[in-house]
Amino acid sequence: MIEKNIVEQSAVTLRRLIGTKEISPVELLEACIARIEEINPHINAVTATCFERARREALQAEKAVLSGQPLKLLQGLPIGIKDLEETEDLLTTYGSAIYRANVPARDNALVARLRAAGAIVVGKTNVPEMGAGANTRNTVWGATGNPFNPELNAGGSSGGSAAALAADLLPLCSGSDTGGSLRIPAAKCGVVGFRPSPGLLPSQRKLLGWTPISVVGPMGRSMEDVVLQMRACVGLDVSDPLSYPASADAFAALEEIDLSTLRVGYTEDFGLCEVDDGIRKLFREKIASLRGLFKSCEQIQPELGDAHRCFDVLRAESFVAGFEAAYKRDPSSLGPNTRANYEMGAAMSLVDTAWASAEQTRLFRRFQALFDSYDLILSPTTPVSPFPWTNLYLKEVNGVALENYYRWLSLTYVVTLATNPALSLPCGLDHKGMPFGLQVVGGFRRDAHLLACASSLERAFAADAGLRRPRPDIEKLKRTRVDLTSIVTDPPSGSGGGNHAAQEGASAV
Repeated sequence: MIEKNIVEQSAVTLRRLIGTKEISPVELLEACIARIEEINPHINAVTATCFERARREALQAEKAVLSGQPLKLLQGLPIGIKDLEETEDLLTTYGSAIYRANVPARDNALVARLRAAGAIVVGKTNVPEMGAGANTRNTVWGATGNPFNPELNAGGSSGGSAAALAADLLPLCSGSDTGGSLRIPAAKCGVVGFRPSPGLLPSQRKLLGWTPISVVGPMGRSMEDVVLQMRACVGLDVSDPLSYPASADAFAALEEIDLSTLRVGYTEDFGLCEVDDGIRKLFREKIASLRGLFKSCEQIQPELGDAHRCFDVLRAESFVAGFEAAYKRDPSSLGPNTRANYEMGAAMSLVDTAWASAEQTRLFRRFQALFDSYDLILSPTTPVSPFPWTNLYLKEVNGVALENYYRWLSLTYVVTLATNPALSLPCGLDHKGMPFGLQVVGGFRRDAHLLACASSLERAFAADAGLRRPRPDIEKLKRTRVDLTSIVTDPPSGSGGGNHAAQEGASAV
């Protein structure tokens, strides 16, 4: 029997119900739109929308089902697209005032694949300006509040996607990850965020096409939903020089993993990351609860060299490539995070970039050697519990001042440098009653194995009240009154302030 509120069902369940004609794509879309209109004003996760186009596409999907046509992988499933991805005829702002009127003429490669698989784009999800930072707030749309407490941040840069999933606004959302932009918001909102190996899913929007540090990836409320979305996107695309042939069938039936056969290494801090004492204590408690699941579970202290400086250089390099023209035209047009990254990169030399590439190679080789002894590596995903979104970034941990606005992301960006597939899996609550994300790292290019292991972990967690995925209190959320748009200094014309999700495509400009 179908639950009354279908928006709470998994994407996999909804796709099955569409295929058996127990629900229609139109019915599902209208339920999602109603949910967005009711809940989004309290978290500000969804920004520009295209409800009318979505309704037309849902009707077409319904006709295909009723006529007995072969159905697509994501047939009739509503999806939110991170506002860094270009979407045809739908406002794409990158969270930047520079692009507040940008309506692309076509979808990029990722969005095109999702549509081709039958997904119905409903709207965009909020991001920090240009994706810079792990606190989703900008001067175009405002801030995204955490569904568990909208006064706290939802992470970033895929914060809008994570919050929309956690609050059941949409069954699927897209994400992307450089220093942890999939994994961190997933951890803070209690959903799954998967950073795949570079090139497994093509990323067309990278200006530096050969860099492995930036990837696109799926987000979902469960492992099976993440795998479903990923299957629609894998494979070669000439827009991404790192992409390679990969079959969706390789992920259709993941192997059954017996957790008791796994050799697991765990680390609180990778030997170089600042981590809050409360998170350290909590992580030790989580590991104590998990230890008996595995063949072995040992603490490790990786030697990762100067990973901080290495990431500084490689990240700044991409910002120089992307924002040189805007900075030279008007530095004040860029927000403080984006501007800081550009200026850091502009002051660097060829000596710096050559060193960083060589250091990444050294780090990569040392990191891969760990998998001679371990099948998985576990760590906290983030070093702190969610903090107020009014704080642009975290400035200190345990009283230790951090060097820059993204240093608190180091638990995830050290894995980015190694290029291994990684994900954040919901693992109960933290010491402050907010979602806790467990970072699970797999072997080099062993994406399917990682997904299979994480699926087995998810099933094990479901049987333990202290480990299973937490859910926000929606009724409590509906009673909150937090002004999430207060940082908007010049909202898009015609927005009227308030709930931007009411805007439609180009008319939002």
